[in-house]
Amino acid sequence: MRKLIAGNWKMNGLQAELADIAAIADAVSAHLGVDTALCVPATLIQTAATRFASMAIGGQDCHMAVSGAHTGCVSAEMLADAGAKLTIVGHSERRAAQGESDADIRGKALAAKRAGIGAIVCVGETEAERDAGQAEAIVLGQLAGSLPDEAASNWLSVAYEPVWAIGTGRIPSVEDVAAMHAAIRGALVARFGEDGAAIRILYGGSMNGENAASLLAIANVDGGLIGGASLKAEKFLPIVQAAAAAA
Repeated sequence: MRKLIAGNWKMNGLQAELADIAAIADAVSAHLGVDTALCVPATLIQTAATRFASMAIGGQDCHMAVSGAHTGCVSAEMLADAGAKLTIVGHSERRAAQGESDADIRGKALAAKRAGIGAIVCVGETEAERDAGQAEAIVLGQLAGSLPDEAASNWLSVAYEPVWAIGTGRIPSVEDVAAMHAAIRGALVARFGEDGAAIRILYGGSMNGENAASLLAIANVDGGLIGGASLKAEKFLPIVQAAAAAA
C-alpha cells in the first residue's frame, strides 16, 4: 500500500505563503512512491492546484449540500471546481469547536464522493476519554458513525488523531498507536470486507521528522496527517522521506 502524507495547514496561509507551497512541491517531487497532499485554506486552493502538480491540493472541510442558503460554507463541488483532489472531514477541531456530529461528517464524506474528490475522515479520543479507558470505544464509535456504507479505498482514508496529541508534541506509545490502528483495521475489514484491508489509516498527532520513521513502521500506519510540520518544506520533507523509506 502506498503511503499518504497529507499536510493540514489549518487557518494558515496567505498569498505570500505560496512560495512555501512551491518549495514543498519541489521537495516532494522526487518521492514518486509516496502520495503527498496539502490541504490548504480555501482561498489558496485554485492557485496552488494550478501551479503545483507534483502533489494533490485539498480542502479542510466541505458542506454536505451541493449549494443553497449556507452562508460562509463551501461545497465539495466548489472544492473540486477550484482544483482540489480531496478534503479533510471531521477533524477534531471542528468536532469540538463547530459541534460536528458523526452524522454531519458522514454526510460530508458522501458529498466528497459525489463531487469526485477524496475524503480523509478523522476520528480520535480526548485525553479524558483515554484516561478513562474509553479510547478504543470512542474511536470505533466515531468510525462506525462517520463512515458511509459507500466508503471504499479508492476515495476514502481514515485519520486517527488522538486529540491530546495534536500540536502538543506528545504522542501515544508505539504500542498504543499499534493497538488503535489494529482495532480500526479490524473494524474496517469487518464492515467492508476485503476492501477494508486496503483503506489507508493515517496517524495524526504531532508527527514530525524525528518520530515519523518509528510511527510509519508500525503495522496499519499507512501515512500521516501532518499539522504544523507541513507548513515548511524543511519540516515536511523528512516525513515524506520517512514514508518513502517505509514503503
